[in-house]
Amino acid sequence: MQTPKNIAVIGSGLVGSLLAIYLKKRGHSVDVYDRRSDIRQTEFSGRSINLAMSTRGWSALGNVGIEEEIRKLGIPMDKRAIHPMEGEMYFQYYGKEGEAIYSISRGVLNKKMIDLAEASGARFLFNSKVWDVELPKATIYLGEQENEPWTPVPYDHVFGADGAFSRVRHKMQRRSLFNYSQQFLEAGYKELTIPANPDGSHKLEKNSLHIWPRGKFMLIALPNLDGSFTCTLFMPLEGENSFAALKDESTVEAFFSHYFSDVRDEIQNLKHYFFKNPTSTLVTIKCFPWTYWDKVALVGDSAHAIVPFYGQGMNAGFEDITLLNDLMNVHEDDWETIFKRYEEIRKPNADAIAELSLSNFMEMSSKTADTDFLLRKKIEKWFSEKYPNKWIPLYSRVTFSTKPYAEALEEDRQQQRIMDEVMKMEGIHEHWNSRDVEQRILELLEAQ
Repeated sequence: MQTPKNIAVIGSGLVGSLLAIYLKKRGHSVDVYDRRSDIRQTEFSGRSINLAMSTRGWSALGNVGIEEEIRKLGIPMDKRAIHPMEGEMYFQYYGKEGEAIYSISRGVLNKKMIDLAEASGARFLFNSKVWDVELPKATIYLGEQENEPWTPVPYDHVFGADGAFSRVRHKMQRRSLFNYSQQFLEAGYKELTIPANPDGSHKLEKNSLHIWPRGKFMLIALPNLDGSFTCTLFMPLEGENSFAALKDESTVEAFFSHYFSDVRDEIQNLKHYFFKNPTSTLVTIKCFPWTYWDKVALVGDSAHAIVPFYGQGMNAGFEDITLLNDLMNVHEDDWETIFKRYEEIRKPNADAIAELSLSNFMEMSSKTADTDFLLRKKIEKWFSEKYPNKWIPLYSRVTFSTKPYAEALEEDRQQQRIMDEVMKMEGIHEHWNSRDVEQRILELLEAQ
């Protein structure tokens, strides 16, 4: 048991709200601050990417008894639906039968998480601007304007859950020996919508994550409960086939009609929303350390923002909270050890999923339409079904397990070295599921 403490969580997003639920379950007093107004009373901004809840996320929700409540908000997706430039759409299943990720609207989920956190007893203070944090005292400073007097509010502990451009982390960055990096992709994204049919049904296959891979850019679509799909166009910010090149309605019309002809007519008010909705950037943020003594800790994107191409940003943030809770069970009131072990264990895994997320952009945008890549995946699936204890595909390790991300990354590197050798075998395209291929993979596994 822990001694009840007075704790501030800065940020009312998904990770901050879940952390508030965990802390309240442990008997702590929790105040959640957010500079923004209550999202339950505001209009959606048009800069979200639908979330893909997987095993790590469900595990974190299950630990505090809200998994089934949240599952009602999602639609299971057991496969990718690939829409090539030429030819028919085809499916790539994610895992074994019954394994699926869940498409959930970020806005819908965030509103529900705040409701659940409030119901658990957490206090939410919206329109509350935290301008500074006195790290050694866990004191936050509130004020209407940055250049006006601030009000100090002391706490026992402060958690920074205020996103990729965290003000809490910004204060920690002023310390010596604090390492920080941010890397923007040269690509951005824009959200669009495919509305439901008049009867409320989905215009595309409901239980799939739809992808239109086009090399350096791609369109994806994830299903919503109301029959619509949230679409996201990822493409370079500058150059040919870029957001900069789509400068007026005629170029947008020509671009979508050429590259996404099968879905062009389904996108709601394309030319209107293309220019109304913002073009957003994509960033990877790494830093260390994540904590200050036993007083302040960073969680979620504040500590490790990643690009969305593995669908693990929210899941990784939720897993932060799972680990913190496990460490609280072990170390109880020794918060300094809790924080120290948290950052030591979590940092390598955050770096690993950041690397995997960046590499998965190439897989989704171009490799999903490459014949050699598809054959590799087919061989891996075939072999893993024959030898499930010897070969677990990377996607399954990341998405359908809670094994450490760093372990999954290292295992994948070994598997890719093996597959490089297998793909050199004579006649591999014709005899990919032969006894010779099976034996070769077993030999290479044994040699590792």
